[in-house]
Amino acid sequence: MRYRLTFMIGAAVGYVLGARAGRERYEQLRKGARQIAQNPAVRNTVESAAQNGRAMGSRAFAKVGDRLPDSVGERVRSLRERGQGTEDDWGTSNT
Repeated sequence: MRYRLTFMIGAAVGYVLGARAGRERYEQLRKGARQIAQNPAVRNTVESAAQNGRAMGSRAFAKVGDRLPDSVGERVRSLRERGQGTEDDWGTSNT
């Protein structure tokens, strides 16, 4: 009960503080986040990290793929095939 009460008080304080900040501050934060997301350096870093992650995942699967149950291996293969040749939310290719 103590944790529930603490959560409810925290939620109420967050709501009041958020309401005081208002829509204008929300729009400022949203605009700042959009500018960061559209920054070419950030986009390149995100794309590079995604490519490295996919490469590491492929290498890991190649090493342990034989030891996985067939159902798991088939799911991984189908996910890899489904993601080929599409664009992500950033408008870049998933290559």
